[in-house]
Amino acid sequence: MKAIVKTSRARGASYRDAEVPAIAKDELLVRVTAASISPGDLAIHNHSGPDFATPTLPFIFGEEFCGEVVEIGSQAKGFDKGDFVSVESHVFCGVCGQCRNDQRHICQNLRVIGRDLPGGFAEYAAVPARCAWKHTDDSLKDIGAVMAPFGSAVHAVLDEDLVGRAVVVSGCSPQGLFAAAIARAGGAKKVVALDPSDYRRRLALKMGADTALNPSEAGCLQRITRLCGEEGADAVIEMSGGPKAISLGLKALRPGGRFVAFGLPVQDLSLDYAGDIVRRGIRLEGVSGREIFRSWYKMESLLKSGAVDPRPAVTHRFQFKDFKKAFALINSKEKKCGKIVLVP
Repeated sequence: MKAIVKTSRARGASYRDAEVPAIAKDELLVRVTAASISPGDLAIHNHSGPDFATPTLPFIFGEEFCGEVVEIGSQAKGFDKGDFVSVESHVFCGVCGQCRNDQRHICQNLRVIGRDLPGGFAEYAAVPARCAWKHTDDSLKDIGAVMAPFGSAVHAVLDEDLVGRAVVVSGCSPQGLFAAAIARAGGAKKVVALDPSDYRRRLALKMGADTALNPSEAGCLQRITRLCGEEGADAVIEMSGGPKAISLGLKALRPGGRFVAFGLPVQDLSLDYAGDIVRRGIRLEGVSGREIFRSWYKMESLLKSGAVDPRPAVTHRFQFKDFKKAFALINSKEKKCGKIVLVP
């Protein structure tokens, strides 16, 4: 088969021949039909941090993908050849304290497909059957590769009732764009999106934000206050991980509001812990991945009902062999892209 392979501990990857994976008894062999580029994939491609160091080289990465089941392990129940599946990339153990308390997304022994295990930037991928979400019809087939990141946004936004609330989405990366649409569908009275990219602010408006502001411009905090109310926003969904964005988001939040920490900072933060969080009674919630599989049921309902359409956030498609163009577009200073999908 052909695959996008990390071959050295340096920036870049190669498009090359690879062996079709042999599956274990509890696995499925999936013929990949589409894969989308995740922040983790970008970190591996760019070799930009120890948190995303690949286990051994050469390594096939790719966390977010979908495809058709072509082979079934002897212990993989509930699937037939030809089933169309989206993949939950978080492989949970099922026996740790978190798994036994319905928190499989933060399993103590968590491994990630495309980061710890070979991923979906290939014509075929081995997937644990317990991590395959079987589609019941073809209505979501065209967005099957973005189900996992969409589910992360569902988890981040809908953990709390947003009806009648003012929401700030900080960072209009693809998951931030999804978050704006989900907040709108969740009944928010006002959705304010923040991003320095003109292109992504326009996308945020398409996805349902009422207003999209440049956080780098002077007076942004005052504009947020005018839009959300004198006390500030009821919830801030922080998707960027940028130190200045995190500081702005905390200051934009009303006392007692909810701050969702999703974006991963690439450097140490300096926060007014007492002034911005403790004394103002802020509820700080860390979000990692999706609730498995509670978030998947929620997002399927949102998508099939038509309440949310993630398609406008998917701005580019490239063939696997043109992956360098895709990564160059994401890495560009202008950030003139939303979610990028790769196809074999």
